[in-house]
Amino acid sequence: MYAVFTTGGKQYKVQEGDVIYVEKLAVEAGEKVSFDTVLAIQNDDGIKVGAPYVEGAKIEASLIKNDKAKKITIIKYKSKKNEKKKMGHRQPYSKISIDKIAF
Repeated sequence: MYAVFTTGGKQYKVQEGDVIYVEKLAVEAGEKVSFDTVLAIQNDDGIKVGAPYVEGAKIEASLIKNDKAKKITIIKYKSKKNEKKKMGHRQPYSKISIDKIAF
């Protein structure tokens, strides 16, 4: 059984027991979180695709941790202008574990 859901403007295909990284959620570590924006779900009966979401489908997960990704470095340079700028960015993320896919 697997499901496709959306969070943070991205779509994820998950099964029970999967550990995935999503855009940062406003939840503390160890708490439960549920997603009801399920786009498609597949089980023994076949696949069910929502329009836009599957009615009554829900994904329950537990948040493992909130953290930041590795730093990426950005360098802006303009030739003949004596202009250089170095910047960095660390994208925040949430690591979640999928506990249950309910339909």
